[in-house]
Amino acid sequence: MFAAVMRLDLRIRDAHSLKEKRHVVKGLVGHLARTYGVAVSEVDHQELWNRATLGVAAVAPHASHLDRILHTVESHVRERRDVEVLGVAVNHLENPE
Repeated sequence: MFAAVMRLDLRIRDAHSLKEKRHVVKGLVGHLARTYGVAVSEVDHQELWNRATLGVAAVAPHASHLDRILHTVESHVRERRDVEVLGVAVNHLENPE
């Protein structure tokens, strides 16, 4: 089993209130979880209306599959017009076997 976490630092384009930001973030979080089978949560910048940091966790039976999942999630977020990716960090968790 292989596991990794990814941190996505985002700028929310065209958001001028926390309500507008929440609409974008909630939709993105739900879409990523449903489409890619990952766990997603907003982990930082909750009080800022134009920024968000998402934590994405994924588990897969093979390292290559895990890397494909994370790459696909990142690519999907980069293609969205309502957010700008400011930074990405990935940490692979130790495999106990």
